Amino acid sequence: MKPALERFVVDYLAELVEGNTAIFAGAGLSVPAGYVDWRELLRPLSKDLDLNIDLESDLVAVAQFHVNASGQNRHKLHKALLDALSRDAKPTDNHRLLAQLPITTFWTTNYDKLIEDTLRERGKIVDIKSSVPQMATTRPHRDVTVYKMHGDIDRPNEAVVTKDDYERYSKQREPFITALAGDLIKRTFLFLGFSFTDPNLEHVLSQVRLNFTTDQRQHYAIFRSRSKQPGETDDDFAHYRARQIHVIEDLKRFNVKVLLVDEYSEITDLLAELVNRYRRRTVFVSASAFNFDPWGQPAIIEFAQELGRALIADGTRIATGLGAGIGDAIFTGALREVMRTKAIGIEDGLVLRPFPQSGDPTELASLWEDYRQEIISQAGIALFLFGNKLKDGHTVPADGVVREFEIARDQTIVVLPIGATGSAAQTLATLVIGDPDKFTPELDGASRGHLAALASHTPDLKSLIPPIVELIRKLQGKV
Repeated sequence: MKPALERFVVDYLAELVEGNTAIFAGAGLSVPAGYVDWRELLRPLSKDLDLNIDLESDLVAVAQFHVNASGQNRHKLHKALLDALSRDAKPTDNHRLLAQLPITTFWTTNYDKLIEDTLRERGKIVDIKSSVPQMATTRPHRDVTVYKMHGDIDRPNEAVVTKDDYERYSKQREPFITALAGDLIKRTFLFLGFSFTDPNLEHVLSQVRLNFTTDQRQHYAIFRSRSKQPGETDDDFAHYRARQIHVIEDLKRFNVKVLLVDEYSEITDLLAELVNRYRRRTVFVSASAFNFDPWGQPAIIEFAQELGRALIADGTRIATGLGAGIGDAIFTGALREVMRTKAIGIEDGLVLRPFPQSGDPTELASLWEDYRQEIISQAGIALFLFGNKLKDGHTVPADGVVREFEIARDQTIVVLPIGATGSAAQTLATLVIGDPDKFTPELDGASRGHLAALASHTPDLKSLIPPIVELIRKLQGKV
């Protein structure tokens, strides 16, 4: 990854953790899903005006010209919007990655529903703001607010399209300007698929700059480096490349730092890295024990408590289902560290899903499966310890731990079975170490060696804790 992109990931991740981020999405986010851009949307209308849309740079003016020529009748313009945006389109990888991040505020000039639909697919409650009356209401228990500052395809007659619409914006849709200005002050924005030619946004950015001359919040935008287009002359290419440089420099006035990529696929890689690093802040601990041999119950409990404490002390969030015999010890150690430091809230350091024990066995099995799927989905690393239970009077590997390993693999979570703890963890470690390219592609050679070393029996379980924490730190990008 380029150094500038790596610095962005580190800085933006810190803002994500603090809950201070927002996304501003332009048309470029939706085009890869199959929707046309503004130029293609207006192409049939430009023919009515005897204009060549490929020679036009002011597309808002073209929309206004068409309304003027139609005697202020917007029917054909609205129909063009509906024809272009009403058909089904599937969210892109970028939409899906953004929906996995803990971002609670989205702004967009797009009319389509890709952002909100993708968020709902992730089980999030979305509060849509596409009209002024909606700005005065709040959806109960919302997870995300999506501000559609130019309207929604469901109301094409209210869409901001023409010069008239832009000129009236500050009066007719003033609450959007006020809300956007507030978010630009308190949140770190990432602009995606946006060209910064929208006069409404420029007005708001200018107001923020004038009011906060020395303490503006840092924002980011991603541009593709201007490359020479087929059939483009050297002079034209030089012009457009120079213009991009000037735009990038001008955006510094608003404290917007532009990140350049050579290919759009790099944006997907960048978002995937953000998702991975954020999820890896949370470690799912899969563990259970009925038989405590050969160390004895006190030693295993002490180990589990110290491991929970060490992970929290290192800034790792723990997710656990409180596995039988040991899960409570991990929770206890983690909770003591949270209460001791008071640096974070309990909910910020621990994700708990105690497994219900009473009820119909068939219904319980289904509920446990749902529990496992949900809690593991919140983590980016899964740690497997011990894993045995009593069945028909005999100690056997815990099938719950094995199932959690399978779910973690299905969800592309990094799996770290600690073989030295024996039982199911030992079996899983043998499997993983035997085929690292299949089971641990995320680990480099040194980390694979460390995991293999953690499969060797030790009389002192607590000696496993420093290398476990170090392995997790490396996966989290802390070392």
